[in-house]
Amino acid sequence: MISEKQLAQEIQIIIENAIREDVGDGDHSSLACIPEDATGKAKLLVKDEGILAGVDFAEQVFNYIDSSLEMENLMKDGDAMTHGDIAFYVSGSSQSILKAERLVLNAMQRMSAIATKANMFSSLLKGYKTQILDTRKTTPGFRALEKMAVKIGGGENHRFSLYDMIMLKDNHIDFAGGISKAIEKTIKYLADKKLDLKIVVEARSLSEVEEILQSDGVYRILLDNFNYDDTKKAVKLIDGRCFTESSGGITLENAKFYAECEVDYISSGALIHSVHNLDLSLKAV
Repeated sequence: MISEKQLAQEIQIIIENAIREDVGDGDHSSLACIPEDATGKAKLLVKDEGILAGVDFAEQVFNYIDSSLEMENLMKDGDAMTHGDIAFYVSGSSQSILKAERLVLNAMQRMSAIATKANMFSSLLKGYKTQILDTRKTTPGFRALEKMAVKIGGGENHRFSLYDMIMLKDNHIDFAGGISKAIEKTIKYLADKKLDLKIVVEARSLSEVEEILQSDGVYRILLDNFNYDDTKKAVKLIDGRCFTESSGGITLENAKFYAECEVDYISSGALIHSVHNLDLSLKAV
């Protein structure tokens, strides 16, 4: 996984690019009608139910826009929220608050939706050893915050990007000439490049699971679109020699059944790509 330093850098890039995109050469709406020295106060009003996420990020945005802005946090990331809650107050330059408003709301609405979905999955899996993972099916340029939201909601992160884990999926295997060749070439590549990366290999059938197990060095086998019976057989076949992950069509309705198969992980792209933003507003006080 990426380091805390790398994550901080990614978030800084998100803020800088979002402000560049949204503000450009100036927030002319505010500049036109609000005096430069005007001060005010606004509240983050919750108009939905779920898990709150993005409070820490909002503080980073406000600080980036204007370090003199002051936040009074009434809630924190990971708190359960309901309609009418006030997450925080922010006070200071009225122009600065308005300049930050849209980025804060866009981020927090989406992050809270993802955290809420992750919390639903993690709550379903309580009592099982199985953990819920996200995927790389993220919004381009926004991945760091979406994966942060998964963690806030109680889920775990899969690899962050292509550079922090090896994942040999169907196309890699087919292009490489088969499972064994793909694994062999990968192990040699990592040794030649002196890279310490975990190897995950996708299996599309029980026979492919058997072939993967003939090679050493595989950290996790991804059971792609396996039914429940075949998942149980695969877990028994693997017998703890590496970790197991179920993927493909995992939903809130069927996640528990895969957990009952005793896989170590379940990954779901829907954790991120199929959520609907929660309703939050920044209102002047």
